Order: sequence, then C-alpha cells, then structure tokens
Amino acid sequence: MRHPAVAGKFYPRREADVMEAVEKCFLSPLGPGEIPKLAKGERKIVGAVVPHAGYEFSGPVAAHVYAELAKDGFPEAFVIIGPNHGGMGSFVAITTEDFVTPLGTCKIDKEMASKMECWVEDDPFAHQHEHSIEVQLPFIQYFDRNVKFLPITMAMQDYDTAKEVGTHLRSAIGTRDVVVIASTDFSHYVTEQKARTEDMKVIDQILALNPRGVYETVIRRDVSMCGYGPVMTMLEAVGGSEAKLLKYGTSGDAYPMPEVVGYGGIVVRR
Repeated sequence: MRHPAVAGKFYPRREADVMEAVEKCFLSPLGPGEIPKLAKGERKIVGAVVPHAGYEFSGPVAAHVYAELAKDGFPEAFVIIGPNHGGMGSFVAITTEDFVTPLGTCKIDKEMASKMECWVEDDPFAHQHEHSIEVQLPFIQYFDRNVKFLPITMAMQDYDTAKEVGTHLRSAIGTRDVVVIASTDFSHYVTEQKARTEDMKVIDQILALNPRGVYETVIRRDVSMCGYGPVMTMLEAVGGSEAKLLKYGTSGDAYPMPEVVGYGGIVVRR
C-alpha cells in the first residue's frame, strides 16, 4: 500500500472532513457552484488538466474539472500523471502499490500497469512522498470509491520524454475507456498580473492541443509551471479534437498575497 503523504496538510485527515472539504470546493464562489450527480451514458472527455495545491487554494478550480467529469460519466479507469517534485526515484515511474486515502483504497489498474512496465520503471519510492497524484484521488472517490487508476510521476519533463511516454501510454490504453489527468499548477510565486499573462500563453497551446508548443512556451518564456511534462504526455496520449478552459484562478483568489500560484482546469474531448 502507498499510504497518504499529505492528508492533514493539503486536505483533511478524517473521512467526514474530506467529504466536507470536497463539497466546499464544489460550492465555493470560485467553484462550479453545485455538486453534480455522477451520470452514465456516452462519454466525451478523454483528458484533463487539474491543479494540485491545498484544497483551500486550488480545490475550487479542480472542482470545475471533476464536476464536468461527473456530468460526462466516469470512465473505466483513470491515469493520473504528476510531476516528481522531490526528484526521488526513477525519472519516470509508475507504481503497482494501491493508494490509500481517508476515503479508502484506490486500486491500481493492473492491465495498464503491466503494459507500461515494459517502458517505465515500477518504482514505489518515486511516489512515496509525491502529493500531485494523491490530492486528485479524493475528488474521484467522492463520486466512486471503486474506480481503478494508474499513477505516473515524471521527474524528467523534456518534450522527447513526454512524447515517448505518451505514445506508450496511448498503446497501453488501446480501445479502453480511460481519462488521462495531467496534474499541474502553473506559475509559481510571481505577481498576479504576470501569472495570468504567462499562464495564458501556455494555456493557449494546451487549447490548441499542441504539446510541443507547450514545451517551447514554457522554456522560452521561463514559466515556472511544475507539471508541463504531464500535460504534454496527456496530450500525446489522448489526441482529442477539442480542449476547453473551464476555470483559471490563482492562490490570490483565496487569500490576498503579493505573489501567487496559478491554477487552470481544462478538459479535452474526443
């Protein structure tokens, strides 16, 4: 089991408190404003970009994506790709250890994991302390506690790596119904104006479904975005025909501060 690393820090430690915190994100004035029902039917969403800060800061932006996913209907499985903030373990890593959160156990999709093991390391150490994947799970578990997923951390985030991992992930998914979530925050610790200006340059490339454009914009403009590798990998894996920005915000929306972190919620449809 991979036990929680940031319960009690980024989100609450107790089950009832987690459920309440997720609901507050949905009902926040910065969130979608309602708690949707989990629908069934024809699904269109194949990918998403979701922030991963503490729920009080980025949770309402994340809630926009999970509300859209709930209304679209959940897939057979999720893939969640996050940056490896600490740089521990393998450069790109999956793990076959199930994740435990205060809402229960999220089981690994062993079929996708076995196919990806041929190309990336199975390294639990790379996931042990990483928060970017963990904080997504309670939003999913709020609606369905039986969903399976595949976690991938990326310490190496160059375009060639993202393209290679995305290509192998697309093959591992095959014809299955899967949503790939790229977990990332955008600009870090810059003024509100700079965050919005620089982040929208990157978001424009995401909305154009242009992974190379994401990389070139981040590097050329020196955007302090932590998970551009996961975003490029998601775009390479899912393809898609349309991307939509559901919500952009910053940590300054939650509390006034001179320097902020940017958050974007985006979905990619077939």
